[in-house]
Amino acid sequence: MTSILRKHLVVAAGVAVLLAAGTANAFARPAGSSVAQRLRQDTAAIHHLGIAGVQARVVGPDGRQAVATSGTADVTTGRPVSPDGYFRMASTAKTMVATVVLQLEAEGRLSLDDTLGHRLPEVARAKGGSGITVRQLLRHEGGIKDHLPGYNTRDEYERERYQVHSAEELVAGAEFLDDTNWRYSNTGYILLDMIIERATGRAAEREIEERVLRPLGLDRTRSIGASPTLPRPHAQAYQLFPAPDGRVDVTEQVPLVGGLSWVTTTRDENAFLRALLGGRLLPARQLAEMKETVEVDEETATMWHGGQYGLGLVERSLTCGGTYWGHDGGDGGYITLNGVTGDGRRSAVVSMSEARGDTWDHILAQEDAAGALIDHALCAGSPGSG
Repeated sequence: MTSILRKHLVVAAGVAVLLAAGTANAFARPAGSSVAQRLRQDTAAIHHLGIAGVQARVVGPDGRQAVATSGTADVTTGRPVSPDGYFRMASTAKTMVATVVLQLEAEGRLSLDDTLGHRLPEVARAKGGSGITVRQLLRHEGGIKDHLPGYNTRDEYERERYQVHSAEELVAGAEFLDDTNWRYSNTGYILLDMIIERATGRAAEREIEERVLRPLGLDRTRSIGASPTLPRPHAQAYQLFPAPDGRVDVTEQVPLVGGLSWVTTTRDENAFLRALLGGRLLPARQLAEMKETVEVDEETATMWHGGQYGLGLVERSLTCGGTYWGHDGGDGGYITLNGVTGDGRRSAVVSMSEARGDTWDHILAQEDAAGALIDHALCAGSPGSG
């Protein structure tokens, strides 16, 4: 099973009866009533699957925003979901990493054809894969199979939640295979973080802050390092383990490393995706390279309904015609889907503080409900452009 699918098993959530199950909404400059109404309906539909808390934000071509929340941020107290709550960015941060790599390419500081043997010779000597290119790492075609620490039971969560792992340790645990088949690999992006540091002399997190976050004014997207807690406000995150463990609050845990340490909000994530696809972060040639996609493996294609992977960016179809771009994220009970039209003018983000990952049917049901929210938001008023 791919890492994209395992994110739902490792950050799964339950179906217990929820407190404070009402739906609320807020607007930053009123959006069209039909968009806002559909957003409320879609967040409620996700909540009704058994997901504790949902927050979603849609930004239209004129900058107007609609926000909807559903459920509760805490099943014990019934605390309402904040429309500006923090959540773990997880794999959506891969798009930020890819953006920095392509900026460095535009500056002539590295090439997408550079090899692991050239950029990280000590890794190539220890693990093999000297011919793996930066482009292959970005596109998950480097033949690297993850063997990352994780948990599948309550006991494993309790043992692992405060463990700190270095990038070198996680890379050492990976399996380097002699193939170029598409295989989702978190380890590949750990290597890209290391390549950024080698090329610039600064940690990848610092480069992301200076090159992406600060120019866009995204002050609520930040790396929390090895902190096991999130800034406030945030919803509690829940996981549904197989019986007999059941639902567990998994909010407090140390991120694995680097790219998994980012937290953000729906406002910031929308702003980042709009800026990226709108051409504000990359020259036209690099943005075009980012959007050159390949087919993914069969399981992931099932989840993405035929979606394809570019350089840290996923392309998926819209029911109204055309395609959209984004990158799911899932870690520590937080599952996020997002999307932006190809011109960067319309975007949507939905963050769920629970993941129903105990069965394949539940995984697909949650993914499909969140995907429907993104599709409805991007199709509202005009078709998306690819």
